[in-house]
Amino acid sequence: MVRYYLFQTVHYLFLTYTALLFVRILSSWVPHWQYKQWFRFIAFYTDPYLNLFRRVIPPIGGVLDLSPILAFFALRVLEAIVLGFLR
Repeated sequence: MVRYYLFQTVHYLFLTYTALLFVRILSSWVPHWQYKQWFRFIAFYTDPYLNLFRRVIPPIGGVLDLSPILAFFALRVLEAIVLGFLR
């Protein structure tokens, strides 16, 4: 029973972080949100992770950032590995 709750907790932590990444990416399209407190909170926790992938795939033309695709994929793989260990 404890393993089930641990499994669910880890799954929801990954899900929450995925949602934060999604909000961070969408909010980057709205420049005036960058001054909001909630945006700075999300950017503080998601930008270090996204910057890892921005070094691998730099923005195309300085505007189109494809690194979040790789970031989402890596997060899913990491979740599968961690949840596999918990089984």
